[in-house]
Amino acid sequence: MTMSFLAHRWPTLLALALALATFLDGMPPTRFLAALLVVMPLCYLAFGAARGEFGDRRALAVQLAGLAGFVALAAAALAADGELALWVLAGGWCAHAVWDLAHHLSGAVVPRAWSEWCGVVDASGAAAIVLLI
Repeated sequence: MTMSFLAHRWPTLLALALALATFLDGMPPTRFLAALLVVMPLCYLAFGAARGEFGDRRALAVQLAGLAGFVALAAAALAADGELALWVLAGGWCAHAVWDLAHHLSGAVVPRAWSEWCGVVDASGAAAIVLLI
């Protein structure tokens, strides 16, 4: 039973390892964290296009609105100074974890393993940012 559970949770375990490696030496540069906040929804658009998920234009509109929101958060973080920038980034990463959860529950746009992996990376990253502030 334990091995079966672990076999199905490989995205979570991989995500935790990535998050740990990213924040092990302390806080990564703000620009890097902001760039990842933009790259994440771009990956969702690429997956959705490759999987033919955008036949319904509403699905594409939702993804583009998400991209716009995460770009705005990244821009706000880059415009802010010091600790405020980190709080904005932590909020953005947490918001993306919720975005991932919604995709995981619906099974839409991206493979479920991807949304699980990304959600754990985002939630762990947001927690690490808050702990390191």
